[in-house]
Amino acid sequence: MTTSEFILGHSADDVEDRKQEAHKIVWALLVAVALHLVIGVGIALSSGLFSSPIQLEEDKPIELTMVDLSTPAPTVPKNPMFKETDESKASVEKPKDQTFESNANSIGASQLPATGEAPLPSQQGKDRPTSDFENQQSSLAIDGAQPRPSAAPQESPSPSAPPTPTPAVDQLAMLTSTPTPSVQPTASIEPLRPRSVYQPMKEQTHLSGSITNRGAPRVNAVGTPLGRYRKIVADAVGSHWYMYVEEQRDLISIGTATVRYTVVKSGEIKNLRILQNTSNEAFANVCLRSFLESKLPPIPDDVADSLPPEGLTEEFSFTTYAN
Repeated sequence: MTTSEFILGHSADDVEDRKQEAHKIVWALLVAVALHLVIGVGIALSSGLFSSPIQLEEDKPIELTMVDLSTPAPTVPKNPMFKETDESKASVEKPKDQTFESNANSIGASQLPATGEAPLPSQQGKDRPTSDFENQQSSLAIDGAQPRPSAAPQESPSPSAPPTPTPAVDQLAMLTSTPTPSVQPTASIEPLRPRSVYQPMKEQTHLSGSITNRGAPRVNAVGTPLGRYRKIVADAVGSHWYMYVEEQRDLISIGTATVRYTVVKSGEIKNLRILQNTSNEAFANVCLRSFLESKLPPIPDDVADSLPPEGLTEEFSFTTYAN
């Protein structure tokens, strides 16, 4: 009995111990679950406090703009390119390709084969920003001098003329003999200074163009009333410019000045200003003075009708080179 009681007594204690361990495990699981819940709630709260909420933008409808391409957009008319034509090279016939506007008709020609894409002849020459086809010295307009004798001829006394007053005796001491008749000298005529017209300086420039017709270098240009008025403006301003440059040659330096101007219908020059100047102030003043002192005729009605309301607005470049 004693042994059996020992064995039974030991089993009851073991069961009690297992119950206690099971309670501990259950409480441990409950504590672990509670801790996980606390940690999860904490993370959720921290995420909500320190992160900006995501804002969902509403979908906007797609906007389409319809453009009517059947009617072209209005464009501001621009003055076509101008190229002066020498009257000696003018053509009665108009060219098929009217590339340039000019003071007279001109049919393009070139002495060399075409070597480029520009609507110009091909030729050898200096590297200049211009497109001159020949060399020419500048000259100002001169009316020319009228013939004038250098000494007035002397007239012989007529036999019927009244006697001259008798001089004193001592003044006639060497004049008592009868003077022999002499031939009256012929008055010498000073040589005439020829009349000349204004012409600008030109230097044949190096050009690579597409003109294939053989002949003296020219471009395809059509003479128009606007082209003829443009030449009037260029001649008036240019003749003054060469004169002022010659007067102040020692003051100006090498460079280029670009001037913008507007000629109103009355012929008055307005809105005159320097756009760019790589020379000095003296050169800029010469360029402006050339415009201010030029007298232009009114713009003809047929020309004014083709221009904007403000008149003829263009740019003019003046350049001085080293010799």
